[in-house]
This record gives sequence, C-alpha cells and structure tokens, in this order.
Amino acid sequence: MEDSSAFSIFVIAFVALAILLIAMAVKSVPQGREWTIERFGRYTLTLRPGLNFILPFIDRVGAKVNMMETVLPVPTQEVITKDNAMVSVDGVVFYQVLDAAKATYEVNDLENAILNLTMTNIRTVMGSMDLDELLSLRDKINHQLLKVVDGATQPWGMKVTRIEIKDIAPPRDLVESMGRQMKAERDKRAAILVAEGLRQAAILKAEGEKQAAILEAEGRREAAYRDAEARERMAEAEAKATMVVSEAISKGNVQALNYFVAQKYVEALREVASAPNQKLVLMPLDAAGVIGAIGGIAELAREAFPKKSGPWDKEKA
Repeated sequence: MEDSSAFSIFVIAFVALAILLIAMAVKSVPQGREWTIERFGRYTLTLRPGLNFILPFIDRVGAKVNMMETVLPVPTQEVITKDNAMVSVDGVVFYQVLDAAKATYEVNDLENAILNLTMTNIRTVMGSMDLDELLSLRDKINHQLLKVVDGATQPWGMKVTRIEIKDIAPPRDLVESMGRQMKAERDKRAAILVAEGLRQAAILKAEGEKQAAILEAEGRREAAYRDAEARERMAEAEAKATMVVSEAISKGNVQALNYFVAQKYVEALREVASAPNQKLVLMPLDAAGVIGAIGGIAELAREAFPKKSGPWDKEKA
C-alpha cells in the first residue's frame, strides 16, 4: 500500500516535471515580434514568429523585440536659429527594428537613444538656418534629419524611415511682426499690380488712339482722292460741255449759248434757295428769258438728234 502510493507520487511528479519542461522548452512567438535567446547569459539565437524550441533551464528569453514600424513622438524643445530667433519645435520619428539582437545588445534603451539623437540633430540642423528658411524649407529639414539620424542608428540594427517636424512656433511678438511684414509685402505687391495695370491700360489706350488716327488719316486720304477724282471728272464734263457749246456757237447756233446761260442761271437760283441762312428770298425773275432758254434747249436737242423719216412721213410729204 505504501509502495503504490509512493509510486503514484513519483508518477505525478514526473508528469508535472515533464509538463514543466515542455512548457519551458516550447516558445510561441507572435507575428511582428522576435525574441532573443540567452544561454548562461550569452546571446545565442533569435526566435522568429511561430513555434520554437529551446533548452529548458539552460536557455532563457533575453528580450522580446517589436519588429513592426514604430512611431516615437519628439517632445517640444526650444531652438535658436541662425538669426537669433527663438522657436519651439516638436516632431515624430518613424523607425523599424531590422535586427533584434543588435537592437537589444548594441544600445541600452533604444527609444531613449533615438529620441536624444533626434532632438540633438534638430537643434543642430535648425540652428544653422534663418527663420525664413526654417518656415519655408521644412522638407529640406526633414531630409537632413533623416539622413543624419538614420546613418547614426544603423549599428543598432534599425532603420529610421521618416522624421517629420510637426510644428514650428515662433514667439508671439515675432509672429505679430511677421504678420505686419506680410501685410506690407502684400500691399506692396497690390500697388505694383495696380500700377502695372494702369500702365498697360495707358499703353493700350495710346495704341488704340494711334490706330484710330492712322485709320482716320487713311480715310481722309481716300476721301480726298475720291473728291479729287470726282472734281476731275466734273471738270472734264464741264470742259466737254463748254467745248460742245463753243462748237455750236462757232457754227452759228445761238440756241446752244442760251442753253448754257439758262443752265447756270437755274443752278444759281437753286443755290440761293437752298442756302441755310436764307429764310425768304424776294427777287424779280425774267420768266420770258428762262422760257426762251428752255426753248433753245429743245431746239438744240432737235438739231443734235434729228428724227428719221418714216413711211408715214413720206406719204404726208
């Protein structure tokens, strides 16, 4: 009876010890993590995600390292720029551990080391720039910080993927001064644009007046040419009429002279009647002379265009 109870205790103890050994030997590493294994205090290997086995009581887990990309906030700090302006700056660092063993054993307190290295380089990079450059060249600052910090942290088995400056806050009085400067600059640009607009308008107006004057001069020249041509044609017609009348008179036809005089007489009366400064005209008119002149015109027309004799005229004769 005593032997059986002792055997049962032994079996129970053996099973418990086996379960304990299995529990200590089997390690399940979650995704995104890596565990370092130390044997008698010395690093031996790194456990990858999944089911892993170690030697119980000999090997132990040294560190559980997060292999995913991590965001590390950079607290606000005061930075003096190249032109002696005091600004408050904060930011964020994105990093990822690539080698769990180096991240564990090459540096003590990885996050604190990254944070201090980043803050130191922020003061170095931003302190070498003017305030205007600081506010306008943020991408350049981020690139320089990333290049320096990533190069310095490579021996730690990690990769700094991004460094972003979140906020750059100058003092209140400096912000007010910058606001006044910006307003003055905008007023200056507005005045320049207005002056440029007035200049362009004056130039366009002068160009338009020039073109109008040119077109008007060309119009006057063309009108003068047309008037001269019309006067030339009229003079030619007048000369031809005078020559015809002169030939008729030379042939002894006095009626042609009467026609010419009557025409001038009628034209003179028309000009007097159509004058705008004449309201009423009372003057004696030699109606008999005018009728005689009209008769002379008819006689002249009969002589100029003799009628052809037809069959009826022959019978009448």
